[in-house]
Amino acid sequence: MKYEVDLLGFYGKYGGSFVPELLHANIKELENNYKKIISEVAFQKEYYSLLQDYVGRPSPLFYAKRLSERYKTNIYLKREDLNHTGAHKINNTIGQILLAKRMKKNRIIAETGAGQHGVATATVCALMGLSCIIYMGEKDIKRQAPNVARMKMLGAQVRAVSSGSKTLKDATNEAIRDWINNPIDTHYIIGSVVGPHPYPEMVTLFQSVISEEMKKQLMDKIGRSYPDRIIACIGGGSNAAGAYYHYLDNNKVELVSVEAGGLGIHSGKSAASSILGSDGVIHGSLTLLMQDQDGQIEEPYSISAGLDYPGIGPLHAHLIRTGRTKVLYATDLEALTAGFLLAELEGIIPALESAHALAALEKINFRKQEHTVVNLSGRGDKDMQAYMEYKNRKKDGKK
Repeated sequence: MKYEVDLLGFYGKYGGSFVPELLHANIKELENNYKKIISEVAFQKEYYSLLQDYVGRPSPLFYAKRLSERYKTNIYLKREDLNHTGAHKINNTIGQILLAKRMKKNRIIAETGAGQHGVATATVCALMGLSCIIYMGEKDIKRQAPNVARMKMLGAQVRAVSSGSKTLKDATNEAIRDWINNPIDTHYIIGSVVGPHPYPEMVTLFQSVISEEMKKQLMDKIGRSYPDRIIACIGGGSNAAGAYYHYLDNNKVELVSVEAGGLGIHSGKSAASSILGSDGVIHGSLTLLMQDQDGQIEEPYSISAGLDYPGIGPLHAHLIRTGRTKVLYATDLEALTAGFLLAELEGIIPALESAHALAALEKINFRKQEHTVVNLSGRGDKDMQAYMEYKNRKKDGKK
């Protein structure tokens, strides 16, 4: 494939492995083992068996009739929100926990923002009987309280991070520090297509089940295996990487990535990394990063905890800079509006992350005969407080 990672872990000029000396052994061990392990017949059999019988895959491809009528086109929703734990994240954690067991790692750590990756990690650790520590920013702990409760009920230890912006970036920093201090028995399950090689490639491969299923489902529904367009939100970008993967070399498919515009692109309160960012290194890879003239990371903002990250995965940086993906953004208000619209038209409450992707429907000139897939990456239970606050403000005539 044209967009595959190279032997050094780069997608074009983005990617690589820029890590402290103390992490080299961990990364090298993972790099030397993961491809061999995940290609084994026994691994594949166990992985796909769990996806089917535990996660509930394949996730449906739903024709959204009323949404399609509104935009005068054909819109399908890839229902990752119907997976066990309520998001796409478990596709990756199932794969990485099986990998960790085969590498004899019995202590699992992870970072989380919206909490969905934390819940998915805690879930598979409970399933496999492994200890689990989740790092989460204090700000995210407050705004994602339902997911924090789920993690604790599943037996995970949730460690609050009070440094920096107290969000996903800072949780990732703490997880990396933990891994440096516990290299022998610990596996770090990164939740998105970020971090040093081989994580971006590995997470993409585990999430590629999304587009693998999509090909078969579209063939059944429209008589061909590809849509005209795929829309997905990107923070780090694992749901988008999975939804795009099997279509990267098919130029008949337009790929649309939607970033978090926050309070507005130039408001100083945004997380639109590809639009506002420049080349820089964060968490072990070279990518597009929000930073000042001195190279200091600028604090991102989004109402969506899962998109509140100052960079994007190196694969996405490469796709954007080469023009393979089109980038749009949605503000907090646009995402909230899109979330309510889906609930009212289709009876589906999306995660705020997914609502950003849905908001892009207002910004695209559709043709009637087109077929567009929106990757509905998660469900909105965790975001009900934000939705209700918005509804109450709207009722009171406030913005």
